[in-house]
Amino acid sequence: MKKSWWLFYFTLITSTMITISANNWMNMWIGLEINMMSFIPLILKSPNNSSSEAAMIYFLTQSMSSMLLLMMVLMSLYKCNLPDKINMLLINISVLIKLGAAPFHLWMPKMLSKMDWNKCILLMTWQKIAPMMMMSNLMYNNMIINIAIMMSVTIGSIGGINQTSLRKLMGYSSINHLGWMLAINKSINLWMIYIMIYSMLTFLICQMFHKYKIFFINQMSSINMNNMDKINLFLMMMSIGGLPPFLGFLPKWITIQNLIETKETFLIIYMIMFSLIPLMFYLRIMTNMFLSFNSSIKWLIVKNNKMMSTMMIIMNLSLPIIMILDVI
Repeated sequence: MKKSWWLFYFTLITSTMITISANNWMNMWIGLEINMMSFIPLILKSPNNSSSEAAMIYFLTQSMSSMLLLMMVLMSLYKCNLPDKINMLLINISVLIKLGAAPFHLWMPKMLSKMDWNKCILLMTWQKIAPMMMMSNLMYNNMIINIAIMMSVTIGSIGGINQTSLRKLMGYSSINHLGWMLAINKSINLWMIYIMIYSMLTFLICQMFHKYKIFFINQMSSINMNNMDKINLFLMMMSIGGLPPFLGFLPKWITIQNLIETKETFLIIYMIMFSLIPLMFYLRIMTNMFLSFNSSIKWLIVKNNKMMSTMMIIMNLSLPIIMILDVI
């Protein structure tokens, strides 16, 4: 890897830390801008028409939300005649655009479909941390947040049904999980636990797809995947769908408990109902893979890492152990 790429990765991490540790809006904005300027060269690392388009989509959406954020911050700083509610509403909207939350989500699946799996992992996990921290620091606008939660959960579930592209499907899954994260946004400890578990599962799934060069659902039936990797992928898919007793159910369980304490009954029922739809399209991928005959493709034969496979299985089935320890 070229030394310049290490520099961009370093500035990407540093810029997120600047935004997290900032104590005023201007420093947060600076951190977000450095973050954007670090991520765009990483998208363009393998230059082609798709990556150029992805970089342009990212630049336009992020710069538009940054302009809106900066304008609102400056207006509140210079005491312009704008009601506080409208000011905070527009700041909330600018951060939701950065996150790719519904109804400002259209750029995200489109962009994911034009990048390789490693860049997709970064966009779906690391790039969410700084805006989520900003949302935690904002004055809580109940109406806009609840609309964003409900729309993210709905669109993230329904949007993935007719997708044949796995990158778009993972994008809609990310939007769905973002709705769950926004529901516990005021408790930093809880959404940090959620994003850690979600990032770990997303990383493992995307690395599996990257390993076998899978980009579309129809490739699942023809790929030369060994049985251990099939079982691993099945467990991870069910886990990210939030099916008990897998590890992915833990953050959803935490969210449900938190919403029960805040008496958000309707929101809980709504989110649980729509969390069943992603499980349906994950199962569709897995059944397609398990029930089809595999054709052996010479150039895609991959050595199996047994240690890695065993660790994945143990990790995904660790929730019952956590529950037993909690009871003890």
